Amino acid sequence: MAKGNLQILWPFYLWAHLNSPYSMKNRRLAFLFFIISLGLFSFRSFGQTWEVYDLQGNLKSRAVYDEVYVFSESVRIGKKDNQLFLLARNLNPIVTLEGEDVYQYLSPWILVKGKNGIGAYHEYGQQVLPAEFDEILTYTTRLLGKKGNNYFVFERGSGKTTPIGSFEEAHLTHLGVVIAQKSGKYFLPQSKDPQRPYELLEENDGRYLLAKEESGFGIINEEGDYVLSPTLEQLEYTRNNHFYGFNDNQYLLIKGDEIKADVTYNSFHKITKSGHLMLEYIHGKLRRIMKEDGIFLDAVGMEEVEWISGENYFVRFREQKSGLYGPKGWQVNPQSDAEWIGEGKEGLFPAKKGGKFGFINSSGEWVIPPSFEEVGTFAENLAPYKQGTKWGLINKSGDFKGIAEWKEIKKTSEGKTVVSSDEGFYLLNENGEKLNSLPFDQICRLKEGYFLVEKNGKRGILNKDGEEIFQNEYSFLQVEDNDFILLSKDGKIGAFRASGDVIYPMEYDRIIPDWTNQEILVKEAYTPVILIPEPTEGKRKKGA
Repeated sequence: MAKGNLQILWPFYLWAHLNSPYSMKNRRLAFLFFIISLGLFSFRSFGQTWEVYDLQGNLKSRAVYDEVYVFSESVRIGKKDNQLFLLARNLNPIVTLEGEDVYQYLSPWILVKGKNGIGAYHEYGQQVLPAEFDEILTYTTRLLGKKGNNYFVFERGSGKTTPIGSFEEAHLTHLGVVIAQKSGKYFLPQSKDPQRPYELLEENDGRYLLAKEESGFGIINEEGDYVLSPTLEQLEYTRNNHFYGFNDNQYLLIKGDEIKADVTYNSFHKITKSGHLMLEYIHGKLRRIMKEDGIFLDAVGMEEVEWISGENYFVRFREQKSGLYGPKGWQVNPQSDAEWIGEGKEGLFPAKKGGKFGFINSSGEWVIPPSFEEVGTFAENLAPYKQGTKWGLINKSGDFKGIAEWKEIKKTSEGKTVVSSDEGFYLLNENGEKLNSLPFDQICRLKEGYFLVEKNGKRGILNKDGEEIFQNEYSFLQVEDNDFILLSKDGKIGAFRASGDVIYPMEYDRIIPDWTNQEILVKEAYTPVILIPEPTEGKRKKGA
């Protein structure tokens, strides 16, 4: 820091010398150096020192930037005086980027924003689109740029940018296919037939597009070719690469394919679809639960089926018996008298009878009778129940843990449960006892097992046992792991261990861990020292 201060002070020493008895030649020379130095001072005064340390605390490099962004193992970008630089690991600039701000980073593309628009660079530093676009959408090997209503595609393989036409709207699917719209029609401008209009082109989570023309519905692959001709009366995407369709009085289950779609199941019996639920009726009676590629359950006497979650279905039979059916068969045997059964945990399933909830086992027997307004699922031998308008905790033996006094109960984990009341949030142990005597405004469980707590806008940290390790007095905190916790207060940030030991004192503007490269980047809190020169000899007299 001393060296940096000298670089800031020396223009003022020159200014002081200008007011001392100098020859005219020396005065002009000093004045020239003064102007140059002010330019240098202007450049450095807005920057701050960034330092890179290894995990042992050894300084590896130092540089001056306004900001440094760490986006990935290999992508670091520095900003200085509205200029962007792609940086080496030691923070030395490699490539100057055309732009004033980083707009977006989606590997491998860096989008930058300048005065004239948005541009794109490959993360290796190659500029692929100048900063003159209104919008740029990214895919791994393709970019879609927009200028007004005109669209352009950059292909990484060829390195070429190609105009694809004027459209009202265009976007990239999650597989990089360009779908465009104009005058109420859809187009595939990069297909073999870019002018072909479609009434509908619909993307989904799978690899194939659902298409519609005057002749009917069909399925299109990534190349824009039909793998199922557009002849179906009805078509709907289900899941993965599967579709549900109807044509010529036949109900169809179809699987997409790169060359030709495969009809995995067809039936002249009615198949209905509602959300995740597909049911087949034979002679008007419910007979089968269908999966995307065929029959999931074939059972006589079914009267009602309700999708619960995943591939779990509540099934009620005519004899007023019910069960829960899943991927491995009957999770709850269809011998229960429950009116509803939910997905269970730890061998017990929430169930409903007579308007009340309780728990049954896999045989369909009531373990905890239906006496609650509502129940959750078990986790670590505890489940929430609702009595009246308040929630409480119960174990698998039916024993109550504390009283029902809570507005909300979150899932128990590692023996601790977060609950809330009108007063605020509390942390409970496995017996339902409060671990904090005074409420917090918020308690959030962190993935590392800690608890973030907040009170009056300030934050702190509790350990896995609910004990306070950092008081709620910080404006920001982030737990990287047990040995690296970032804390910020009064505009400064530091790094600490859970024990309270200091790794980096709380005197920095920014601290960025880069665990991939096993480095820590820190931005020093910097306040320039300004020297006001003393009056020199030869002061002008008043009125001179």
